Amino acid sequence: MIEGQAPYRLYALPLTRIVELTDDSVRRDQGRTYLTVDHHPFVRPPKLARLIDDQPQPSPRHSNTAGYGYLLPGHSPGRPRNPLGLADTLRHHGLPARAARHTAMTDALVDLPPMVIADLLGIHPRTAERWATLAGGNWSEDLAARRADP
Repeated sequence: MIEGQAPYRLYALPLTRIVELTDDSVRRDQGRTYLTVDHHPFVRPPKLARLIDDQPQPSPRHSNTAGYGYLLPGHSPGRPRNPLGLADTLRHHGLPARAARHTAMTDALVDLPPMVIADLLGIHPRTAERWATLAGGNWSEDLAARRADP
């Protein structure tokens, strides 16, 4: 489980992946709320956990074929919210999704190697390497030091 600064890692996901999150992605255990993305559980900060808990429970008509309700249900039964509509809503509230994702990606690459970010976010390793270069990180020295350590 990933703690601490994990919230920005969720926001580095593209909106197309965020709208696909279902209620089975959320798990509560010992006073914490976890959001699982690609089999990686992230501890949600209390404020975000409350926001998720305050969402209305999806009706069965908003469930996908596996029977799970989308966290962001769409207007059509069994479909998630349209990511373009979500981007418009976020932009209307002063939250440009693309800029936020780019910032989140840069922040994530300061703390974690590109290969880990590629796995967590489901992006190509070369894309993660390019982002790491833009972020000014050089993980090759860190990896060499780890190999030299007995």
